[in-house]
Amino acid sequence: MSGTVTSPVVVAIDGPSGSGKSSVSKAVAARLGLAYLDTGAMYRAATVWSMQTADLDDAASVATAVRAMPLVMGLDPAAPGVELDGRDIAAAIRSTEVTVAVSKVASNLEVRSELKRLQREIIEQESSPVRAVHSGGRGIVAEGRDITTVVAPDADARVLLTASEEARLRRRSLEVHGAADATAVDATRDQVLRRDQDDAKVTQFHVAADGVATVDSSDLDFEQTIDAVLAVVTQAEAATSRA
Repeated sequence: MSGTVTSPVVVAIDGPSGSGKSSVSKAVAARLGLAYLDTGAMYRAATVWSMQTADLDDAASVATAVRAMPLVMGLDPAAPGVELDGRDIAAAIRSTEVTVAVSKVASNLEVRSELKRLQREIIEQESSPVRAVHSGGRGIVAEGRDITTVVAPDADARVLLTASEEARLRRRSLEVHGAADATAVDATRDQVLRRDQDDAKVTQFHVAADGVATVDSSDLDFEQTIDAVLAVVTQAEAATSRA
């Protein structure tokens, strides 16, 4: 499947660290002419803001800060961008300092509630020809941890993108260190697996819920993974048209 869609479509993609969901989601959004939302970047932005304006060890303080956070998410899959109080923080949210602290913010239930509200607003916005910022109302691909089950359980297509632990560590090691030898993989292991373990306490993203299609990319290259996700979207649209 390729090209633009003819009616608003919402594609929800979840998965663990290193599964390729961000790069695949951006590619799928670009091919379908949809907006793209990286919900993980929202949690990282909330972490940057909380580090600047709150006490990370005080859950109530963090929640209050996030509710006032002046966040603007870029929705262009070619250049998503993240702005906080008018500043581009796309690089800052990927720093080691933020990576170490993000689970503390992401596991805050009040923070999750607020960011889910914002995520639903963006999804609804991009499905509206009048309100859409990027897609012209064609829809959006949203990716994260609990998009298929909590944020957008009624999405037109829902995908759990997963891969073996070995494949995920290798990919993240290449992304972070530019290498996938034993030393680089070991340096990445704790960061990847600890984040998944921390997030698993508040959301389920290792096993597909009912109605969610699983795409295992362990033995697929990038283009094959994109095609597999596009096939799920095609099937979902066909099922909708038959209903």
